[in-house]
Amino acid sequence: MADSSFDIVSKVERQEVDNALNQTAKEISQRYDFKGVGASISWSGEKILMEANSEDRVKAVLDVFQSKLIKRGISLKALDAGEPQLSGKEYKIFASIEEGISQENAKKVAKIIRDEGPKGVKAQVQGDELRVSSKSRDDLQAVIALLKGKDFDFALQFVNYR
Repeated sequence: MADSSFDIVSKVERQEVDNALNQTAKEISQRYDFKGVGASISWSGEKILMEANSEDRVKAVLDVFQSKLIKRGISLKALDAGEPQLSGKEYKIFASIEEGISQENAKKVAKIIRDEGPKGVKAQVQGDELRVSSKSRDDLQAVIALLKGKDFDFALQFVNYR
């Protein structure tokens, strides 16, 4: 019998982030509490730029954006937002979307699978993802349940289950 396997990845659908950003921009343009504060949100290269004329307003823009991401099923662990910075008369927050599992995080996950997971389950780091394989599909289900129970500081998805 061939081994069953699945991949552990940390990916974000760019189109969903773009939709959340557009919804946030629309809400900012329509809401009364954002009138006259110069609030805006937009892509700035690979980063997301939020601007407003006060620190509280720019944090409110970030809050609206986070709520839109949650509604679209994107984990906030994938969003890396900086602190508000004063730039001239404007406050700005730069945020980026983190994708891929770093080498040290992949090793951390592999160690948890080795130490706490069922015997006979193998985990291999493959670039920015982790391949988990076993002869038993039940063992793979147990590994998924184990990892869902852990609290990592990065988002995990389980794909290519076969």
